[in-house]
Amino acid sequence: MRNTLGLDYSILVIEDSVPIIELLQNIIEEHYRFSVALNGPSAFEIIKKSKPDLILLDIVMPEMDGFEVCHQIKNTPDLRNIPVIFLTGQKSLEDEAQGFAAGASDFVTKPFSPKTLLARIQTHLRLSDQRKLLEHQVSVRTAEVTNLNLEIMETQKEIIHTMGPICEGRSKETGNHVKRVAEYSKLLGESYGLSETDIQLIYAASPMHDIGKVAISDEILQKPGKLTPSERKYMESHSLLGFEMLSGSSRKLLNAARITALEHHEKWDGSGYPKKLKGEEIHLFGRITAVADVFDALSHDRCYKKAWADQDIFCLFKEERGKHFDPKLVDLFFENLEGFLKIRSNNQD
Repeated sequence: MRNTLGLDYSILVIEDSVPIIELLQNIIEEHYRFSVALNGPSAFEIIKKSKPDLILLDIVMPEMDGFEVCHQIKNTPDLRNIPVIFLTGQKSLEDEAQGFAAGASDFVTKPFSPKTLLARIQTHLRLSDQRKLLEHQVSVRTAEVTNLNLEIMETQKEIIHTMGPICEGRSKETGNHVKRVAEYSKLLGESYGLSETDIQLIYAASPMHDIGKVAISDEILQKPGKLTPSERKYMESHSLLGFEMLSGSSRKLLNAARITALEHHEKWDGSGYPKKLKGEEIHLFGRITAVADVFDALSHDRCYKKAWADQDIFCLFKEERGKHFDPKLVDLFFENLEGFLKIRSNNQD
């Protein structure tokens, strides 16, 4: 007889009585592959090597009784799904309770009818096959869903990394700005101790921090001089505009992008915009993006200013520790300064 995967069924008998072993062999080997172990320890050697499709297990044995053998089988991850049928000479309610608690699939009482034993074996092999088939189908469907989610995630990343440079281009900045911000954000996330999932989220989402600028007029975006108070207020609206553009989705990546768009101009001391959030009220993604964005903005020419010297940037970061920026992130910035400078050097405009 063959199972659903096209392999011969194998039955392991764990029994210390030679007459019973011979009887079982005569019954079983005509239909299934037959193997035997005389005690628990030797049984585990066989089980780990051959992983039988079903186990017939005596209760009363030397060294380790059947209940303990069954318990250990069911507590071994790659063995726990093997059906175990107890063979017993005296089955009490207590034995049944203890056996099923240990993970047994069934009991067969000695002396037994060969037809009854074969019927029980066949039933549990079929149930095991059905379980394996169901698990396989679930595994296939899970893989399909996982692949679909990965495809969606990659599509979102492509959209984000395309839209980021478009936005920067409108404000006369370069696509490399968003690349550098992404790399800086990833470095800060890693040094902060974020999970790999969150590191990938901030890396993918941070390029969208200024997406709201696509709704700001060129006259304001590209103005070479200082903005008037009304112009400044109009420019600051890009945070809320970006948040609104990215709303309407429950996807983690777009939610992360929405957060960075809304909160990357908030300040640790509560003096930022648009909501004047303070301290840890600001999402960590917003605080990280703020450090990355300001460092890159100061390091490069903009239409309204020239690039700052590194020492001036470093002095500002020290002055703004606990004011504009999360103190811990400023400390991590200086601890990883070599990494920041390398990212900047490798992604020049």
